[in-house]
Formats: sequence, structure tokens, C-alpha cells
Amino acid sequence: MYIPTHFEESRLQELHEFMRRHPFASLVVQALGRLEANHVPLFLDPGHGPFGRLRGHIARANSMWQDVEAGAEVLVIFHGPNSYVSPSYYPTKKVHGKVVPTWNYGVVHVRGKIAWLHDPQWLRVLVEDLTEQHEAERVEPWRVSDAPDEYVEKMIEGIVGLEISIDELRGKMKLSQNRTEVDRAGVRSGLRVQADASSIEIADLMSSKGNDGAS
Repeated sequence: MYIPTHFEESRLQELHEFMRRHPFASLVVQALGRLEANHVPLFLDPGHGPFGRLRGHIARANSMWQDVEAGAEVLVIFHGPNSYVSPSYYPTKKVHGKVVPTWNYGVVHVRGKIAWLHDPQWLRVLVEDLTEQHEAERVEPWRVSDAPDEYVEKMIEGIVGLEISIDELRGKMKLSQNRTEVDRAGVRSGLRVQADASSIEIADLMSSKGNDGAS
């Protein structure tokens, strides 16, 4: 991934927080001589190794677990908010006109080695962890134990676990850090007028990161 210095995010805590906020990731693998991508929610375990590890599962009917050897390197892409930035948002447009459209976004790339897991107890813990993470803010959270045990066991038989030990983390937060503060303020205002959720999140990120993109 191409990352100009002013868009780079290398702080581990910030990268982990981004991954937690955007857990639905693209898992890119080399399978039978072809690049393939699957899209899966992943659970971050930060206490394993220097960068942490990821846990998730795919359907047993998905041949990826058979086509990709354990220990193979994989790429995981965590996609954050993104938004088109119109040149009209820059106040400097009226001064010199030297502005062009662009796109602001956040993304984290993870490289690591994959392992496949079939143990029912490991899979049960994973499903419980994922469920608790995503149900946490609900008034009445659903729990795996709410379903009949025999039904849960049958569902677990239909999945294969995956674990990725993280070897490399790279983050890119393109938030107009290369523009003046006047133009950045114009972009924030313009994005809020667009009013869609992704544009508002980008505007919030721009505000929280400060003038130079760093907290």
C-alpha cells in the first residue's frame, strides 16, 4: 500500500482501535494460483505477540481452508469510513483555483500467517467472543447460550476457525493533512453538509486528529 508520510498511522493502539471499530474485513489469500478475497468479521486479540492476532471463521463449505495451507501469508484489509472531497470545499479555490477532487478515507492492512482450527470448544469460544463484542451495546444483548445447545453444536459443525498471527500492521488515514487548516475546515464543513454517515465519520476523524493528522 502506498502511504505518503503525512497520511501514515503507525501507533499500535490507534491501529488496534481502528480494527475494533471496523471488524468486517477483507481476507486476501493465494489459493490454487489465484488471488481470492473473502469478507469476514474478525476478533482482535491484542495480547498475543508484538502486534496481536486475529480470530474468525468461515463456512466449512468454503474451500479456502483446503486450498490455503496452514502457515501461508495472508493479507487482511480493514476498511474504515471514506468520502469524496469536492474542490468546492476548499476556500483557496476562490484565491487561486489550483484544487482538484480527492477522496478521504481510513484503512489498515495486516499481514500474517494463517492457521485453521476445527476444535468445537475453540470455535464455541470464538463465536461467544464475537457475539459479546457486537451485542455489547444492545439493551438486551443476545447470547449464544440463548439458543438450544444442540442447535449451536450443529451450527459449529458447519464452520472452520481461522487464526492469523500478525507480522505487520500498516495504517493509512488520508484526512487532508496535506492541506492548510483553512482548507481542512472547509472540507469538514462540506462533509457534514453531505450528511451521510461515512462523510460525517470522516469529518469527526479530521477533528479528532488535529491539524497535522496526529492525536
